[in-house]
Amino acid sequence: MIAEETLVKELKEEATQAKAFELLVDTYKQRLYWHIRRIVLDHDDSDDVLQNTFIKVYRNIESFKGESKLYSWMYRIATNEALQFLKAKSRKLGVSASDMQEQLANKLKADVYFDGNEIQLRLQQALARLPEKQKLVFNMKYFDGLKYEEMSGILDTSVGALKASYHLAVKKIESFLKED
Repeated sequence: MIAEETLVKELKEEATQAKAFELLVDTYKQRLYWHIRRIVLDHDDSDDVLQNTFIKVYRNIESFKGESKLYSWMYRIATNEALQFLKAKSRKLGVSASDMQEQLANKLKADVYFDGNEIQLRLQQALARLPEKQKLVFNMKYFDGLKYEEMSGILDTSVGALKASYHLAVKKIESFLKED
C-alpha cells in the first residue's frame, strides 16, 4: 500500500494522476460504498452516489490540504453527496426525508442486493427512524469503527456532541428492537 502523502502527491501531478486515481478508487471504493449504502440503503442509488463522490474527489483533489486524513476528507464528501441525494430524491417524490428513509428500509427485504437476516432488517428499520445526525454517527461508529475524533473531522461536530448522539441513537434503536 502506498503512503497517503505519496498518493495525494501523485494525484496532484498530471503525469501520475490517472494511475494514482485508479489506486485511490481500488483502495477506498468498498469502504465508501458501504458507508454510502448505509445512508441511502438502495444498491443502485449507492453506486450513483459513489460515482459522484469519486468525481468530486478527482475534481477537487487540488483543494485537499492534508489537514485531515485523505479518507476522512473523502468520507465527508461521500456523506454530503449521500445526504444531498436523499434530499433531492425526497423532494422529487414529494415526501419528507424521514418518510422516504422508512419506505426504503421497508423495501430492503425485496432488494436482491440485501443479504441480511430479519435482525439486520429490523436494525435498518430502526436506523431509518433516527434523526439524520444520530443515524450518521451510529453508522460511522458501529459499522465503520471510526473513532469520535475522526467523525468530528468528517461531520464538523465536537466529540462530546457525537458521543451524545451515539448514546441517544443506541437507546432509540434498543427501544425499537424491543417493540413487537
